[in-house]
Amino acid sequence: MTTWALVTGAAKRIGLAIATQLHDDGYNVVLHYGQSIDDAQALCDTLNTKRADSAIIMQADLANSDAIDTLIAKINSAGIRLSVLINNASCFYPTPIGETSFIKAQQLLATNLIAPYLLAEKLSPLLEANNGCVINLLDIHGRRPLKDHGLYSISKAALEMATLSLAQELAPNIRVNGVSPGAILWPEQSGEQSQQAILSAIPLAKLGQVDDIARLISHLVSAPYISGQVIAVDGGRSAVGFMGA
Repeated sequence: MTTWALVTGAAKRIGLAIATQLHDDGYNVVLHYGQSIDDAQALCDTLNTKRADSAIIMQADLANSDAIDTLIAKINSAGIRLSVLINNASCFYPTPIGETSFIKAQQLLATNLIAPYLLAEKLSPLLEANNGCVINLLDIHGRRPLKDHGLYSISKAALEMATLSLAQELAPNIRVNGVSPGAILWPEQSGEQSQQAILSAIPLAKLGQVDDIARLISHLVSAPYISGQVIAVDGGRSAVGFMGA
């Protein structure tokens, strides 16, 4: 019987690449989305064309505790053999000092940290029954903060610790790892000057591709003796140190 993977934030960008890769690997996929219903449905239709009844979509605002509970309840009641949880969904926007609000802090920390932790914890019985794994999408700025994005950087640093903690707490039947992307896709509002500054700090001197992340995740979900690891996919950037962007 086919096992399933839940990918949060699966409708676009890195999440779409991960969901597509896992589907190509033979998993059925639950495509979570927040607001991008058209993109999520288009991906779902494409995957179901490749293999009938192999993809479903589920909506949830991961900054809302009731929505997280509802998503967990839907997964538990769906009667699927869940073996992979990919916590990819994330909020990203600046929070400069002097402009911080409790609402923004709550949204960033809830989406980027609390929701992934709760999903791993509450879905652990399903994952354990299928020798499952959890992979959290981190960020190199969880170790070296991004200017004007303090709360975002804090949330990703905390998710890295959550990854290591969960690897301990959910062992021996569930593996937990983290993947930490560097410059894979440009932020939607990045300028050419900012892009050049980032490229100059990367030893490989080029932008990564979403498939770099998807292929690594494909390997990690099938690697039975890898747990508690955080792997940077950043062209060598974390090896040299950097500031700002």
